[in-house]
Amino acid sequence: MNIDKFFKISVGCLATVVTIFIVISLIDKYYTEYKINENLKELINNIGSLFVAKGMVDDAHKKAYVLDGTVPVLVQRTTMDEKLDVEAKSHVELFHHLFFTLAPDERYIDHTMNKAMYLVDETGAAQYNVLKEKGFFDNIIRSKSTFSIYFDSIKFDKSTTEWTYFGHQKIESPSNITIRLLVTSGKLVCVPTSENNPHGMIITNWRILENYNTKRRNK
Repeated sequence: MNIDKFFKISVGCLATVVTIFIVISLIDKYYTEYKINENLKELINNIGSLFVAKGMVDDAHKKAYVLDGTVPVLVQRTTMDEKLDVEAKSHVELFHHLFFTLAPDERYIDHTMNKAMYLVDETGAAQYNVLKEKGFFDNIIRSKSTFSIYFDSIKFDKSTTEWTYFGHQKIESPSNITIRLLVTSGKLVCVPTSENNPHGMIITNWRILENYNTKRRNK
């Protein structure tokens, strides 16, 4: 663990200790100036201790420690909602990257499509089969074209797990470059994580809503 991480942890601990010391000092000063009876002093002291302890526990619940070698390092916990939002968007983005990034190489296409199929249900497999039957992938190989996908944004509804993906494609052939708008939608279902599905989600009801040329120029 580097010195910077150790310094941040030390400062955090020191701040907590100083805060507790200040609270206790103020209570003691109040006792001395106003001569509160012992029972009331004990009650106030207990209430103050409870508030301090609750604050420390609440703060601890938001933090976690991971080991850097043998030294614990403080990290911030994320809420389940935050995790779901990040994981869902990452899963959707990964699927589109695999499905729409294509090169004029049969083995490359088979490899990326195989990985993409682990992330989607039969609606993705159906789309792949339609493209294959129409000779779409063979045409990419013959024309020496490359397809790149650029992510713009994802709208995700945590309550329904429905999402809409916005992006654009760049299709480059030896003679020209074409830019296409891409908008798709679907839902997510949670499944166990695996090496082939690191986010533990499956895309269902996948649909391509928009996919058309927006720009084209010759090289």
